[in-house]
Amino acid sequence: MGGYRIHEVPANSPATSDRSLTLTYCNNTNGRAIICPKMKMSQQRAKTSTRPRRRNSSALKTTQRRPRGLKTRRTILRKAVNLASLEGLEGLTIGRLASELRISKSGLFAHFGSKEDLQCAVVDAARDIFVEKVVRPAYEFHGLKRLRALCENWLSYGERKVFPGGCFFSAASLEFDDRPGRVRDQIVELMKKWLGNLEHAARDAQLAGEIKKETDVRQLAFEIQALAMGANWSSRLFRDPSAFRMVRGTILQRIDQATGSVQSRE
Repeated sequence: MGGYRIHEVPANSPATSDRSLTLTYCNNTNGRAIICPKMKMSQQRAKTSTRPRRRNSSALKTTQRRPRGLKTRRTILRKAVNLASLEGLEGLTIGRLASELRISKSGLFAHFGSKEDLQCAVVDAARDIFVEKVVRPAYEFHGLKRLRALCENWLSYGERKVFPGGCFFSAASLEFDDRPGRVRDQIVELMKKWLGNLEHAARDAQLAGEIKKETDVRQLAFEIQALAMGANWSSRLFRDPSAFRMVRGTILQRIDQATGSVQSRE
């Protein structure tokens, strides 16, 4: 059988114009070297190096197949949070969300491996929005001003319907209060932190002499949260447009009682 070998071809050979290495084919039966019409090895390597890789082409096709308008994970989660605030976290599935976004289920599986993973990610996204709208602005203040700002920000957040279904965490707390698992644990942890924010602000005000020493700040935080959740409940169930206004006055009155300077508020 024949095989490829490398031969040095003289410069005066009609097969090449310079003295270089050329790929030839050797016939083993007679030992003769026949010039093969192949490129020089240096040229072959250059062509190979400039040839586009299939991997890059495949990656380009994958990028082109991404759903139009679906730019980031945040876009997906914002839609999921709004949907869950209306239909509940249990009603939120990868199939339901894919249908709402008009994309394939496999496109969402790249971000969320299961329904529970999706639910936990939605709770995290809702927390980020809550912190941005309610908690962070209040931390510009201290003591009693911070406590009042936290309350006012929460009521405004609920009244303005930052989430179309009202307060996300009020609804999620009721939905998952008796459902053990990762989602419930996450909601419990976040609600404890929120109550802790109210309590710490009240305690700082107490240490600053703005709230009476005999006031139970933990009890005060609990009452504020109970009143706020009541406003959200009345607003959603009864479609009561005055719910947040009435509760706002009650919360501020309760804080005034704790400071020892009760004032009538309209």
